[in-house]
Amino acid sequence: MTLRSMGAGLGLAAAAAAGLGCAAARADNLHATYRVSLVGLPIGTANLDANLSPTSYAIRADAKLTGLARLFANARGASTGAGAIVDGHVSPANFATTAASSQMTRTIRMALAGNAVTGVDIAPPFEDKPDRVPLGPRDEQNVVDPVGAAVIPAPASGAMTPEQACNRKIPIFDGYTRFDIDLTYVGERTAKAKGYNGPVAVCAARYVPISGHSPDRPTTKFMAENKDLEVWLAPIEADRVWAPFRVSVRTMIGTTVLEAQEFRVKAE
Repeated sequence: MTLRSMGAGLGLAAAAAAGLGCAAARADNLHATYRVSLVGLPIGTANLDANLSPTSYAIRADAKLTGLARLFANARGASTGAGAIVDGHVSPANFATTAASSQMTRTIRMALAGNAVTGVDIAPPFEDKPDRVPLGPRDEQNVVDPVGAAVIPAPASGAMTPEQACNRKIPIFDGYTRFDIDLTYVGERTAKAKGYNGPVAVCAARYVPISGHSPDRPTTKFMAENKDLEVWLAPIEADRVWAPFRVSVRTMIGTTVLEAQEFRVKAE
């Protein structure tokens, strides 16, 4: 498991100051802290701070391994992203992420407009591998970045329903690879954390690689066939968005769970 896969999936980098400035004058602040566990054992923590409004978002997130996990992989990472919410979908403006280990630190910065990538900088660049599926001519269009993918907008009017939250395809480009996350409605639960006690939409998730990946890698094959992915989304009704409360992913070494210990929304 890497911080990149924790997805969160997910740089306190140069885009932070400009990104946070994109938030609307009237906004709510979401502060969430997550416990990361592997087969039930705590291995890390993650934090998310988001400025949200019905028409914009700006997010900062970080994650690190803790405890005994640091003996095997002293890894940490941080990400930022900001953009608009237009007609019930996310339209990112910028994304930045930094992942660091004891061997290397890599930073990816990406600019977008109209859901199309306008520039990418990766330092140091990834090694180009001959088995990598090349990016297609449209793989950097009609996409969101990994941070923007964490914002699930509801329609501009009407009730916010868990079915609407889950039943969607999220097209993601992370600066190097293009993939879809397909969400399907499973049900609704009640979830509790510091600052939150309420409903969550439960979505089954599937990872669908498109390009930029190495199809013969065991991890790629495993994740493409993996049916044990689940996402819980909590509603933030004032801003008509859903945000991740819990993510569960079966990996090749066991099930990894990221679950909110604090999930607090405060009006600004």
